[in-house]
Amino acid sequence: MPQTAPAPRTALVTGSAGFIGYHLCARLLEDGFTVIGLDAMTDYYDVALKTRRHAMLNQRPGFTAVEARLEEPGLLAGLMAHQAPEIVVHLAAQAGVRYSIEAPRSYVESNLVGTFELLEAARAHPPAHMLLASTSSVYGANTDMPYAETMKADMQMSFYAATKKAGEAMAHAYAHLYALPTTMFRFFTVYGPWGRPDMALFRFTRAILEGRPIEVYNHGDMMRDFTYVDDLVEGIRLLIDVPPERPADASGIAPGDSLSPVAPWRVVNIGNSAPVRLLDFITAVEAATGRRAEKIMMEMQPGDVPATWADGGLLTRLTGYAPKTGLEEGVRRFVAWYRDYYGV
Repeated sequence: MPQTAPAPRTALVTGSAGFIGYHLCARLLEDGFTVIGLDAMTDYYDVALKTRRHAMLNQRPGFTAVEARLEEPGLLAGLMAHQAPEIVVHLAAQAGVRYSIEAPRSYVESNLVGTFELLEAARAHPPAHMLLASTSSVYGANTDMPYAETMKADMQMSFYAATKKAGEAMAHAYAHLYALPTTMFRFFTVYGPWGRPDMALFRFTRAILEGRPIEVYNHGDMMRDFTYVDDLVEGIRLLIDVPPERPADASGIAPGDSLSPVAPWRVVNIGNSAPVRLLDFITAVEAATGRRAEKIMMEMQPGDVPATWADGGLLTRLTGYAPKTGLEEGVRRFVAWYRDYYGV
């Protein structure tokens, strides 16, 4: 008898019209997944970008868009009951360090209440693996670098980071109580085509091409572990297939692993593991645009940190993968996309 092809796996991706969500959904669709994408289309930045991303995904077989707020009581529970996703990737969040000073309540609603609604839905309708986005900002005031997942991270410098750290703790409790295999990933300064307008690369590129000066915080004395979006998505895709298991006891945890001794839960950094000076980053943008930047030197912004640097060893041990796109190449790809999208 002819063999029946296996049914495609179903993934629920929250924040599917966002920068990372769009790229991840596209990758999952390429791999044959059925994808349900949830996004609220909030106006934190240009909604036209989000609409265009969802429109492109909607043109592909296997994608279903749902426009709704994840913090709406019972919405996620109903969606998961109906769709029964095997994989859940939670990317939806109120982002931005600086905006969390201006509008902290939106972070409570999206990052805390929204994550709670997801965890409750997963408790009632358990997926095989749940993956939730965190941020390198949770390392906060730590000065020992590179940042490793096993480091203590209890001194967040912004309310945004505090809500993401709280999300990690909430997910751990649910993983322990309800045996939900859960992976938290900490992102390190993601950039690339279709990026967010509030991020440095987008702001620098726009200002330079429009002949306006750029604001350089902390007088340029900053370092970031810039991670190209395709590398980040590859890391997430590979982590989907390695759900954590609760070890019999703490002695079963491999050295350097962030796995919990009481829950099928771990944290994984996804970063390029190669910090870049802010002024060198600006030089790469200048090279890609073919124009020099006029710089206005500014003081450090409240809630910001002077440096980030990922220890990517755990991701490599789990998946065999390490991000590899060089900064100059990644910036060139972004600038090419920006020129094409905005007709510059």
